Amino acid sequence: MSKIYLPLVQLCLIVLLFTQCQTESNKTAFTLSNNSEFNLTDKAISFQKSDVGDLPEGKLFPLIQTAAGDTIPAQLNDLDGDKNWDELFFVVNLPANSKANYTLEWIDSELKFPVRTSARFGKRMAADEHVKPALSEVLKAPDLPKSLGFQRYQTDGPSWENDKVGFRHYLDGRNAKDLFGKKTTKMSPENVGINADGAVEDNYHVMEDWGRDVLAVGNSVGIGGYALKVGDDLLRLGVTVDDSVNNVEETTFRILAEGPVKSMLNYRYKNWNTNDRTYAVNEITSIWPGMYGYQNSVKFSGLKGDEELAVGLVNINTENALMEIKDNEKFVVLYTHDKQTYDKIWWLGLAIIVPRDLYLGYVEAPKTGQLSNSFMARLKVENEVPVNYYAVACWELSDEQFINEEYFKDYITDLTNQLAVDVEVSFK
Repeated sequence: MSKIYLPLVQLCLIVLLFTQCQTESNKTAFTLSNNSEFNLTDKAISFQKSDVGDLPEGKLFPLIQTAAGDTIPAQLNDLDGDKNWDELFFVVNLPANSKANYTLEWIDSELKFPVRTSARFGKRMAADEHVKPALSEVLKAPDLPKSLGFQRYQTDGPSWENDKVGFRHYLDGRNAKDLFGKKTTKMSPENVGINADGAVEDNYHVMEDWGRDVLAVGNSVGIGGYALKVGDDLLRLGVTVDDSVNNVEETTFRILAEGPVKSMLNYRYKNWNTNDRTYAVNEITSIWPGMYGYQNSVKFSGLKGDEELAVGLVNINTENALMEIKDNEKFVVLYTHDKQTYDKIWWLGLAIIVPRDLYLGYVEAPKTGQLSNSFMARLKVENEVPVNYYAVACWELSDEQFINEEYFKDYITDLTNQLAVDVEVSFK
């Protein structure tokens, strides 16, 4: 019996060691280093597929763990629509001047994480049809509410949110950005903007448990919308609610990603005809947890060389001057703080965070006209070169301390400092 038992034990040890080696070979170790003086909260980390080395075969999902064995929520994003992922995304907390070790393992079942971001889009093709969820849309120049006689889109277009704040985009030709103030970290209901009969209805300008639309936009570009500036002219991308034909020949919209830690939207504007010029624009909007804002990226073609990008902040309900913060080496912050919600009921801080190396100052749009009631940051822009910036909105019912301007200013200053930090990534 002893002669048989010893080889059996040896065989078991060999199998166990082989299994452990197989398991370990499926793991990639990496380190994230925060070499700055700022504590990073929900810092966005993005890996491209080429960053993570050779992948095991099969349909696999990421498992990221800390050195202590805690799991980090992560998601895979297909950014080009080819059904294969391009980006591995997650957020982490890193104290100032620190580094942390992680492992990335590929597993065969998708993990469920708390939902901290969302994207929503619904549409109907006829006035008597129910609104149905959709992931994409193609809008032709005549397809505007005034021509159709009805509003096609739930909340006038797509909306996106995280655990702090929500926004919406007027896909119906206006292309302004509006604001949903939130009172909860949960995602707002999927039926916002739809009535009990399944029809489009403006039911989000009344207070609900989750919050409400709090911002008057009018003919401005809203919070983080944009235009081109040529000379003294501000050229609106799209039209107003009173127009029946768009100045953009074709607008294509797509939800690129919706997941627990990131949601992304894409807009492509083909043949934007304005002032005897024709442009094309590719815009990507992204949101991740933890911040009262979103990131926007815009890229143009057809520029003549005399244009500036103009990124806006609506100023309908404030007489206060626009304020600048230039303390950061990478970004300039433009902000307003006032009771600038509907009927001036609540305190609201609005800000845009723009690249310092592109910043040319700001202008104010006229009080009337196709593009009005906006402070506009002026930025350098080149053909086929993306410009990335952030839009921020801090409502007093999200955090009552936003009533205080200094508290709001401290928040956007800290957020800007965090956004400017480049986390160092090293794979082992």
